[in-house]
Amino acid sequence: MTKARFVVIGLLLVLVALSVPAPVMAQASTPTDLSVNVEGVGNVSAPLQIVIVLTLLTFLPAALVIMTSFTRIVIVFHFLRQALGTQEMPSNQILIGLTLFLTAFIMAPVADRIHAAAVAPVIAGDMSVGDAMTAGAPPLREFMLRQTREADLALFVELSKSARPATPADLPMRVVIPAFAISELKTGFQMGFFLFIPFLVIDLVVSTTLLSMGMLQLPPAMISLPFKVLLFVMVDGWNLLVSSLVRSFV
Repeated sequence: MTKARFVVIGLLLVLVALSVPAPVMAQASTPTDLSVNVEGVGNVSAPLQIVIVLTLLTFLPAALVIMTSFTRIVIVFHFLRQALGTQEMPSNQILIGLTLFLTAFIMAPVADRIHAAAVAPVIAGDMSVGDAMTAGAPPLREFMLRQTREADLALFVELSKSARPATPADLPMRVVIPAFAISELKTGFQMGFFLFIPFLVIDLVVSTTLLSMGMLQLPPAMISLPFKVLLFVMVDGWNLLVSSLVRSFV
């Protein structure tokens, strides 16, 4: 998957999330036309279209974080670092980089379906951008609905004051996206809690041992850190953690 393909898919995700028209990508009469029409489309001038495109591109990071597996993974990694007590190791850059690649790995099947259903036809000139937004939404909606709790969906359906949909496919993206986001936050915190327990037990054992020996001036964290790192390495912690994270989205 090329960088251009990722950009087009990302922009399409933003348009689907915002549910706004995309006048900047003119429907092509030839397979090579995804450029801006200098004379404008409809009543929108070309400079204004460029401004709209650049504005939509600023939503790409938010779409990446909220509409994918990124949120759950980065929360669990943060809890892991806090549980180990290693301060800034692994660094933020390492954790974010690993999270991005894991997100790309998990979302690859969804991205392939969106590309086949929406991006490729638009590039080939066989579909308008508006139709592509409609065709590209179902794969992403299905992914988010699989990870979203019914209580969270019911909450946003109630807050939106909309009628109860007959099928999940009838749910608008403005309901699915925030429901998916808070479900991911809850799931990430739950996984972080269970990840914290074994390291907390080590801290308690070390603290109790030092207290019974009367070594009150020695910081327990200094003694427990090597034992926590040793435990994490001996059980092949990174393999188990990444495996659990990826399998949680299946």
